[in-house]
Amino acid sequence: MVVRALLGWMISMAILAVLVLAGLIVLWRYTPPVSTLMLARYATLKPVVREWRPLESISPHLVAAVIIAEDGQFCRHNGIDWDALDDQLNRQGGPRRGASTIAMQTAKNLFLWPQRSIIRKGLEIPIAMTIDFVWPKRRIIEVYLNIAEWGEGGLFGAQAAAKRYFRREVSALTRGQAAIMATALPNPVLRRVDRPSRYHRRLARIIERRARAAGPWLDCCLLYT
Repeated sequence: MVVRALLGWMISMAILAVLVLAGLIVLWRYTPPVSTLMLARYATLKPVVREWRPLESISPHLVAAVIIAEDGQFCRHNGIDWDALDDQLNRQGGPRRGASTIAMQTAKNLFLWPQRSIIRKGLEIPIAMTIDFVWPKRRIIEVYLNIAEWGEGGLFGAQAAAKRYFRREVSALTRGQAAIMATALPNPVLRRVDRPSRYHRRLARIIERRARAAGPWLDCCLLYT
């Protein structure tokens, strides 16, 4: 009886968690969400610096640079780049960041925890696919750019980062500034936007060239999805 009751309780909690998750995904399709890292900082009375900006108020240079740097197949997959994931799983050590799409990173930031684990990845994949199904691509990149951590001291979102590092609105970022910001995202503490290393600058130049070569393709992707 005790085992049966415990099992019933666990099933009920799992169903409740799924319902809450589904409700939040629908709610955050229309309202500005907060990430788990932000919530953790709020809970411990640490500062959070974030100014929400709609996608149309974010420099298209930054949008293009982040997509190219973080998820080159963003406009083509259903939230998961299965080829990249399969490639990473077949390497020693399991999946790495190279397999994470923008939808997966958004799912992790909104609902999960930063430490890597098989459990987190197992949860991340279905949540990312659900987000990609419910939200248009424009909304996914809009949310990601507004919740991504971009530096120390609770710095979140592209607008706050642009103001701290370049003293300008995110809408006014140049192509070069956007590339520096985009290539800092894997680890904005080590890859300092305000003090980029030679390696960081070289990566930014590569991203800048690729973004320039992409031309209007990314605009069409975000316009119709």
